[in-house]
Formats: sequence, structure tokens, C-alpha cells
Amino acid sequence: MTRVKISKQATSLKHEVELLRSFVIGFAGRDKEGSYRPEFVKKILGALNEKPRHTFSGSASFLRKLVK
Repeated sequence: MTRVKISKQATSLKHEVELLRSFVIGFAGRDKEGSYRPEFVKKILGALNEKPRHTFSGSASFLRKLVK
């Protein structure tokens, strides 16, 4: 085979792998409720690294904060 032909096949295979990867990630990113918006996931994952802003002493203080 020539280098040009091998290069074209490699490019084609690379494109196929990208499509398959996209499909698998899209399929795995869904649950029975549907798929999540990427910006929501990014926001939630970012919130995991933040320090808590409030300390709740019980359910009443938690509910008061929710109402605000």
C-alpha cells in the first residue's frame, strides 16, 4: 500500500473512532430520567470543591434557609 492510501485509511479510522466515542459518551451520560445539560453538570461538579457557606443545626434552620 502507498503512504497516501494508508494516511487516508488512518484518517477515516480516526473519524470513526471519534464518532463511536461520542456515541458511547452520549449513551453513558443518560439515565432513565434523560440526559443532563453539560452546563448543569459543570456547575454541580464545581460546587463540590467549594466550602460550605452555612451550617444547619437542624431541619427548622434548613427550612428557614430554603424559604429565603
